[in-house]
Amino acid sequence: MRKALQPLCGSAKRAAMSNSDLDDLAGELADFAPAKKKQAAYTAREERIIAGFEDIVRFFEEHGRVPQHGEDRDIFERLNAVRLDRLRVQEGCRALLSDMDRHGILAEPDASPVDGADPDLDELASELANLGGEDDITQLRHVRSAEEKRAAEEIARRDKCHDFEKFKPLFEQVKQELTSGTRVTRPFELKAEIRPGAFFIVGGLITYVAEMDDIFTNAQGRTDARLRVIFDNGTESGMLMRSLQRQLHDDDAGRRITDPAPGPLFADRPEDGEAETGIIYVLRSKSDHPFVAEHRQVVHKIGVTSGAVETRISNAEKSSTYLLAGVDVVATYKVYGVNCQKLESLLHKVFAAAQLDLTIPDRFGHIVKPREWFVVPLSVIDDTVERIRDRSITSYRYSPTDGQLVANG
Repeated sequence: MRKALQPLCGSAKRAAMSNSDLDDLAGELADFAPAKKKQAAYTAREERIIAGFEDIVRFFEEHGRVPQHGEDRDIFERLNAVRLDRLRVQEGCRALLSDMDRHGILAEPDASPVDGADPDLDELASELANLGGEDDITQLRHVRSAEEKRAAEEIARRDKCHDFEKFKPLFEQVKQELTSGTRVTRPFELKAEIRPGAFFIVGGLITYVAEMDDIFTNAQGRTDARLRVIFDNGTESGMLMRSLQRQLHDDDAGRRITDPAPGPLFADRPEDGEAETGIIYVLRSKSDHPFVAEHRQVVHKIGVTSGAVETRISNAEKSSTYLLAGVDVVATYKVYGVNCQKLESLLHKVFAAAQLDLTIPDRFGHIVKPREWFVVPLSVIDDTVERIRDRSITSYRYSPTDGQLVANG
């Protein structure tokens, strides 16, 4: 008879287990053991350095270039540009970040380590933290907008005008002429309006361009020039032309002040006994023609009429003269005691080089070429009217290349 199997006691169990069984059991139990806390690989300051570099990498991947300096750049890009400058000149930082620099950002040609200097990560982290915030350089707190900062910088750069007494009579005269209507204010449109002797209203101050240095090409490939700008509060600035242009565009109340009108030719009302002769009008087309649609802001019809402009354009959609489309009246100028036809011919002659080269079918399918349309900014048309006022227009012509009136040479 088989003996019944008896349960083994604890000591018998242990004896019956092989060493391999114990190893297997230990391996299984290890899977359930609580994970040991990893020791931090980097110090808190090093982690901030890495976080800052990750911001630079993200910028590079989004924009295809490294962040750059410049007052026209976004504040975040400027911050990252400062970070990158610091990282490039610290050999230790470059070593710390080498495994993360998959785009070779730190190896740019202008990167050169500091001779004999061991990286001071604490100092670098402190610098970058001060730029970004108290605790984390990846967070910006209480940062002004780029526009606010540029405006504040321009104001801060203004100096006292030591020879203001020389300019004070000019400001007083301009104020009187604005009050009398001899001068008026117009919207500012293009930097071509910025020239020596021109007056503007910027930030509530009458602004006078006293001097302009030679025109140069800036780092962005755009023309610019250094100005001497005088303000009617007795200060001055050596700002760039593009800085003044930007301020005039950003200021909702920014305006240019026209030159004084010499006589009744374009006055607001005729002299006693003089009959109104006509109106110079400037139209902008609503046509969906591809060229017109793309350049709508500078494609204008210029004409002179002795009647009402509204009557003249009432059936614009049916006339090839108006590109078979509706139009907007963007400017008008009253004229007195002149021959409208000769005046219109003069205007068209001035802008002959900018005549719109466009052909369209009329309502009957015949191909026509409208002749009174020109590719010219409204500000230049306004400037031309001013020069007709002072009888100097015969010395000028419009240059499409320069985008402004130039002296006949």
